[in-house]
Amino acid sequence: MPDIVSPAATLLIAALLGYLLGSVPVGVLMARAYGLGDLRKIGSGNIGATNVLRTGNRTAAALTLLLDAAKGAAAVLAARALAAEDAAQAAGVAAFLGHLFPLWLKFRGGKGVATFLGTLLALAPLAGAAACLVWLAVAAAFRFSSLAALAAAALAPALAPLLGAPQTGLACLLMAALIFVRHDANIRRLLRGEEPRIGRKG
Repeated sequence: MPDIVSPAATLLIAALLGYLLGSVPVGVLMARAYGLGDLRKIGSGNIGATNVLRTGNRTAAALTLLLDAAKGAAAVLAARALAAEDAAQAAGVAAFLGHLFPLWLKFRGGKGVATFLGTLLALAPLAGAAACLVWLAVAAAFRFSSLAALAAAALAPALAPLLGAPQTGLACLLMAALIFVRHDANIRRLLRGEEPRIGRKG
């Protein structure tokens, strides 16, 4: 983790604002804007881009993916510009937690993959880009969004120090662990051969 140089109040404010930004339920809002219904009652019920894609609306899914990633990146970049790297990391991790446990949805949020990748891209661009490439490669090879997410999350804590960002290792490990926890049902379906592939309507 980075050296703690910011006052405790600054870190707390950065984390709070990051959490509130991460809590914005982009997928739910996109589904509503495009007349797709309540996303929480579609497919897996998840609020992320993969479930939006199950509605058949690729534009809404792409926007959800980009904006969910942007939540994490924006939190990091804003905190870095206004404070220091410790505040940036606090804001980014808090944005990730906000997506998982959003205030506006009674703390029942998404699985955090896009927000994780956006946060990592802003914290450590090379490690973030490498994690994105892992996601793309696994998704293209196997057509399972969950498997791609798990692979990217599993490798990110190792990629960060290897690619010059050891200060993000602990944050990566925390977020990766939560991604695995949130994918518990997906892991069980993968093992049973029942996991839906990318693009399947539900």
